[in-house]
Amino acid sequence: MRTHASEAGFSLIELMAATTISLVVIGTAMMAFKDGVAMNDTASNLADASQNLRGGTNFLVRDLVSAGRVIPTGGIPVPSGSGAGQIKRPSPPGTQYYFNNTTATTLTAITTGAGLGPAVDSQVTDIVTILTIDPILDACRGGALFLNPALKSNGTTSNPAPVLTQDGSSFNVGTNVGCINGAAGTWIVGDATGGQSPIKKGDLLMFTDPLGKSALQTVTKTDTTNVYFEANSNDAFGLNQRSATAGSITQILGTAPNKLVGLRVQRVFMWTYYVDATASGQPHLMRQLNFFSPQALAGVVEDLELSYDLVDGTVNPVDIKTLPYTGTDGTVYTASQIRKVNVHVGVRSETMSIKQHDYLRNHLSTVVSLRSLAYVDRYQ
Repeated sequence: MRTHASEAGFSLIELMAATTISLVVIGTAMMAFKDGVAMNDTASNLADASQNLRGGTNFLVRDLVSAGRVIPTGGIPVPSGSGAGQIKRPSPPGTQYYFNNTTATTLTAITTGAGLGPAVDSQVTDIVTILTIDPILDACRGGALFLNPALKSNGTTSNPAPVLTQDGSSFNVGTNVGCINGAAGTWIVGDATGGQSPIKKGDLLMFTDPLGKSALQTVTKTDTTNVYFEANSNDAFGLNQRSATAGSITQILGTAPNKLVGLRVQRVFMWTYYVDATASGQPHLMRQLNFFSPQALAGVVEDLELSYDLVDGTVNPVDIKTLPYTGTDGTVYTASQIRKVNVHVGVRSETMSIKQHDYLRNHLSTVVSLRSLAYVDRYQ
């Protein structure tokens, strides 16, 4: 009698069923893993875009809030009239704009620039220039400024006071009577403990007389005790135009010899914001102080739009893009009437989303009240 051994194993149908189930499980796990990676990528890109948006906008808002701080009502006079040349304005790469000193005679706390920035994805961007007084470096005080170096703070030859030359081309900060807390050298060499950066080439200094008349000059060089305002290529702005018929330091000083002038000297910060679209195809929001090297605040910025709300007590125009602005009734509004700035900034992620196969975008719109322009003495 023949016996047969039992042959254990899977049939072809069982094997195919098991394989199918395994593939389904593995496929589901892979899809879940892919979705997890995509979600993590999306979250990372959104966080990156949002961080860029917050970082860049915070600086812009802060500088707008300080716009006009200690700046004269109506702005700071600039060289104009007969003999006056163009005054350069910090501009995006590849462009060169100028401040208006033909139909205007001052630099206002805000200079608009609708559509003056580069086009990003066929969308033009704006620029804006902001004026404010340096909040750290004190005004040069401690005595009147004299046109005659032989005269000092008490009318004698003792206690040397700060001295401005008769043509306004240089300024000696003095020795015993200093510009900051009795330490004359601080204005020139800085103060590490107080966080005060020294006066240097490229800075802007505003001179104001006792009657409130002001003039703006560019620092072209310094030494141990002197600040110079040369009328040459070292003047990046072109403000040192002492031969202009209006708006220069000459109009403050006058022509009388040995004239005593109680001037006050303060450093002015000029901040310009624009989009730089020249760096590797990734446009960045830039913040530039005077004509010093610009600082990249945020990338990738695709949109920078600003408009302005004005106050005249009657019409109060809103959402104005460019100033000066002429209303429908013929009224001309100037930048000195700005009270609020409407800011819109748009950014995108630096890399494409794995899931969406496109960049992720985020936008922020806010309204900024210009503190130093919004609150004025109603009895002036």
